[in-house]
Amino acid sequence: MPLAEEPRLPTPVSTSEHAAPARRPPRAFLRRVAAARLPTAQVSTAPVTEAELAGLPRAAVRYLTAMGVVGRPRIWSLRAHFTGRFRRGPGRPWMPLDAWQYNSALEVARLFRMRLTVARVLPMWGWDTYRAGTGRMLGKALGLVTVADGAGPEFDIGELTTWLNDAVLLAPGMLLDGRVSWEDAGEDGFRISLTDAGRTVSAHVSLDPQGRPRDFRTQDRWADLPGGPVRALWSTPILGWTEVDGCPRMTGGAAVWHLPDGEFRYGELSLVELAVNVAAGR
Repeated sequence: MPLAEEPRLPTPVSTSEHAAPARRPPRAFLRRVAAARLPTAQVSTAPVTEAELAGLPRAAVRYLTAMGVVGRPRIWSLRAHFTGRFRRGPGRPWMPLDAWQYNSALEVARLFRMRLTVARVLPMWGWDTYRAGTGRMLGKALGLVTVADGAGPEFDIGELTTWLNDAVLLAPGMLLDGRVSWEDAGEDGFRISLTDAGRTVSAHVSLDPQGRPRDFRTQDRWADLPGGPVRALWSTPILGWTEVDGCPRMTGGAAVWHLPDGEFRYGELSLVELAVNVAAGR
């Protein structure tokens, strides 16, 4: 969710900056995802082969191999659960965050729902969505009072970029698609682009010595500043990795705006759960 003015709220009564994780997806999230009627038919169950990586930059091949893409079926959807903290401006207080998201690769779509606890007492729900080439950001306090609402070309491009970020970090099997192109950027990284609905976004991905993403950096997002949206460098440095079912899985990451006045780290997320190839709303 971009920056926005924070409403005046009651005095805090708790000191925790981190939300306790929910045990299952909220019903409101499942209903919204189901209502999107996203496709669920997997294109192919055949495992990805090394031959399919032929022609890609060497660093991209190293990345896809390290992330366990080869020898496994393609990924056509993901559902992720995060906890962490979020703040709406430099110098503003951190708010506990609990978030669920569903991404589709059959149709490029992303539905991200987060629950914030503003001033540690007032719940606020935010939706970041990309569907049918359109991006939107909507935040409501108590589910009733709109505190943030953004749409337009900047959000279309920004939300498409965030879908690409998710795929790179969480589900690389989504990237073996005709809508994705790769460029050489040396031994320790590559550039990647995604085209959807007539728009193309791109980013630079840097790799650690094991071939896993170290950072994702792009200029294809806008920070919602007091003077209006500003196109700025956005990055998502990875905070750590673990291994699940023989594949690397990020433990968490951060979201950072690189603004004229300096870096603004506005989000820190821990990955609680990741499921792939699951039907929408299930």
